[in-house]
Amino acid sequence: MTDSVLYDVDGAVATVTINRPAARNALTAEAKAGLLAALQAASAAPDVRAVVLTGAGGAFCAGQDLREHADLLEAGAAVALDTVRTHYNPIIEAIAQMPKPVVAALPGVAAGAGAGLAFACDFRIAAERATLLLAFARVGLGADSGTSWTLQRLVGPARAAELLMLAEPVDAPTALGLGLLTSVVPDSDLAAAAAGLAGRLAAGPTLAYAAIKEGLRFAAAHGLSDALEKEAELQTRLGDTADHQAATRAFVARQEPTYLGR
Repeated sequence: MTDSVLYDVDGAVATVTINRPAARNALTAEAKAGLLAALQAASAAPDVRAVVLTGAGGAFCAGQDLREHADLLEAGAAVALDTVRTHYNPIIEAIAQMPKPVVAALPGVAAGAGAGLAFACDFRIAAERATLLLAFARVGLGADSGTSWTLQRLVGPARAAELLMLAEPVDAPTALGLGLLTSVVPDSDLAAAAAGLAGRLAAGPTLAYAAIKEGLRFAAAHGLSDALEKEAELQTRLGDTADHQAATRAFVARQEPTYLGR
C-alpha cells in the first residue's frame, strides 16, 4: 500500500480507501500502484470474504489526476499514454476476477476512471450527493477502465453511448433509475450501509459468489451452449464443497446454514 491508498480489515471485510481527498481522490501513478496492491492483497487473503472500495472525504474518485498527466504529456513521457495497459486494465481485472464480492461505496463524485472502478464492482451504494460522470470525451479521449464493456451491460448500448459522448453528470437518484447503482442512501448512512452489505456477503456462501461472478464473466463472451457447459462445470465444483453439503442439510432441517468458504 501507499499513503494514497489505505487498507483495513475488520473481521472478514477488507476496506480499500483511495486516500487523496484534497484532489477528490484523483489517481496518480502512486495511487494506481497502491490500489492494485491493495486489491491483490484482499483477493489473496484467506480470511477476507468481502471487500469495500471507497474514497476518503467527499468523493469516490475523480479519475485520472490530470495535473500529473499533463506534466507527463509535456515531458513527452510514454508512460502518460500507456497508463491504461500499465495501471487501469490490471486494476479493473483485479476487481472483476476477485473470487469474493466487492462493494463500491460512493460518498461523492465518481468520474472517468473512477466511474469505471465503481462499475467493475459487484454492488454500488451511493450517498444522495454522489454523481457519476463519464468524463473521457471532455478531455478528448475514448472510454477506458472497462467502461466500454461494463456500462452497456448495465444500461444498454444506446444509453451507454449517450452517457459517454455527452459526458454530462448523472445524479444519484437518476443513476439508480438507470440501473447504474444498487442503492442510494442518505449521506450520513453510507458507511454503515456499505459495511452492512459487505458483512452480509461475508457471512454468505462466498464460494457460490465466486462461481456466480465467474459464470457471468464467461457467459458475457460465449454462446448459450458454452454457458450451459460452464454452469455444469461450476455446479460440479461447488457440489463437492462443505458449504453446499452443510447448506443442503440445513435446508432439509429447516435451519440457517453457516458458511465457511470451503
